[in-house]
Amino acid sequence: MGTIILGIESSCDDTSAAVVRDRTLLSNVIAGQEVHEKYGGVVPELASRAHQQHIVPVVDTALEAAGVGRDQVDAVAFTRGPGLLGSLLVGSSFAKGFTAALGIPMIEVNHLQAHIMVHFLLAGDAVDLSPPFPFLCLLVSGGHTQLVRVESHHEMKILGRTIDDAAGEAFDKCAKLLGLPYPGGPHVDRLASEGDPGKFSFSRPRLEGFDYSFSGLKTSFLYFLRDRLKEDQHFIDKYRHDLAASLQATIVKILMDKLKRASKETGIRHVALAGGVSANSGLRQELLRVSENRGWKIYIPPMRFTTDNAAMIAITGYYRYLAGQFAPEDIVPLARIYFSEEGS
Repeated sequence: MGTIILGIESSCDDTSAAVVRDRTLLSNVIAGQEVHEKYGGVVPELASRAHQQHIVPVVDTALEAAGVGRDQVDAVAFTRGPGLLGSLLVGSSFAKGFTAALGIPMIEVNHLQAHIMVHFLLAGDAVDLSPPFPFLCLLVSGGHTQLVRVESHHEMKILGRTIDDAAGEAFDKCAKLLGLPYPGGPHVDRLASEGDPGKFSFSRPRLEGFDYSFSGLKTSFLYFLRDRLKEDQHFIDKYRHDLAASLQATIVKILMDKLKRASKETGIRHVALAGGVSANSGLRQELLRVSENRGWKIYIPPMRFTTDNAAMIAITGYYRYLAGQFAPEDIVPLARIYFSEEGS
């Protein structure tokens, strides 16, 4: 029969439930929230209310799609953090009620670790292409940018993280300046494919070590547009594709420069991507190019597992289940949480 884990993800604006049997994905259901689009970003109060509406039908649908009854579930894994506290409370409360009713264990999962652990998920007839330990993972999303050395399923060390804004946030906020809808990252990516990445240049940070910074880039982009619009009020309309391509090329270079240094200094040539921004075509293409030049073996998740989803929570929960890492009944979600806080 195998070990069956129900995963719950509710860290931001997507309500998701997934079922895995051992490492094999049986179902993965996601309910989005279009209400945030008109506000240009996620509104926490609206997000938590939508989670309350979605959580029960999403879980029911996931179990039905997996062909699994409630009494067959061995444990429930849920996102403890980081994320929006109100959203996290919905998922953690559901997990507590579900496990208490069935008398099964509950497993806390770090959302960021889960993005990395998706590489160990087996979906459909996919061949097992999980990376060997140790490997480097560039984790890039709307709220986080981290460079992680992964030693095992439970041991991960952050080599560097953003000291201000994340790469995804830089994409979204600069996209807004270009008049693009939220979330802006995918729109920038689409426009960039038809633009000249060398047309314009923007500020890049000079930080020691492996930490990232994107606030300076956002400011540089803002001031650049402000000055050009003074000269030509139609500047953005004329050069939108080139602006998108130049912005994307700058962000990708910032990300890749640190990754190349980390690989050189650690000697690790197995390199993975994770997080929502890992879907960016410019980043994927550059990783492929660099890997050919440097002899890296690279691991890129399927598009459907790059954004927030419960499949990554469930697979992380599976490994924690095997290690007997269960959560106490009085556990509370945390808006901010680091790997070390989970003993990993």
